[in-house]
Amino acid sequence: MSAKPRIALTVGDPSGIGPEIAAAAALDTRVLSLCEPVLYGPEDMGRFTPGRLSAEAGRAAYDTIVRAVEDAEHGRVDAIATAPVNKEAFRLAGLPWSGHTDLLGHLTGVRSVAMMFESPALRVVLATVHIALAAVPRALTKTSLEDTIQLTARELPRFGVAAPRIAVAGLNPHAGEHGLFGHEEAEAITPAIETCRALGIDVTGPWPADTVFARAHRGEFDVVIACYHDQGLIPVKLLAFGEAVNVTLGLPIVRTSVDHGTAFDIAGKGVANPDSMIAAVLLAARLVSRARH
Repeated sequence: MSAKPRIALTVGDPSGIGPEIAAAAALDTRVLSLCEPVLYGPEDMGRFTPGRLSAEAGRAAYDTIVRAVEDAEHGRVDAIATAPVNKEAFRLAGLPWSGHTDLLGHLTGVRSVAMMFESPALRVVLATVHIALAAVPRALTKTSLEDTIQLTARELPRFGVAAPRIAVAGLNPHAGEHGLFGHEEAEAITPAIETCRALGIDVTGPWPADTVFARAHRGEFDVVIACYHDQGLIPVKLLAFGEAVNVTLGLPIVRTSVDHGTAFDIAGKGVANPDSMIAAVLLAARLVSRARH
């Protein structure tokens, strides 16, 4: 158990910046001090053109993830840190998943997973992820929110938060203002919070989204559950872009990732910043080491 954890670094879409930042992270002295990085990617990287969207690249990214997950499940690596995939390339390759989160849930046979962004400034869990904004109200059900709140409460102790204080953001302006600006708070969000509080979870809300993230940043809450993708990620990226780490909650394996996309516009130019990839690998190594002890 004294050996350094082995962390799989997947390169993501081989036409994006993933190969560059994964290679840089694997050579970083901070990474090497905490773990043994193992690069995962296509053997024939030369056939992919930097910055070019393609079905071939999407399929290669998928195959790499499958291989890394299999190795993690069989103990050949202790965790996975993933460089970004491209959702459009996945679609061109005929793959039904919108990204890593739902794909990893499928590959590991887990029904309930959630995307969390961990940073020194703010911690946010997303109740819905890659869906159209118009679809959010239908997807935001009492049951789905209960699952997300309970999953968050179970998982946060792994991150050093023994008794997490969870805040839930409202969907509508002023958290609905008692029904003046929408009914989702009364019909789904508040009932989910009440059910979870009855289970002993320290969860409050729904709080107006224009202030709850500032309150969490000041230390009033340990995590905010956001109703939709941009509601949660705008404050995270404003406060901690390049430092935040995407973590999949609910998996039987440790998986971390970057807080950005494939950046086709700068791929292959040698200017991509590897900081978020390095942060993802370091967090994965710490989570493994903490679990061992």
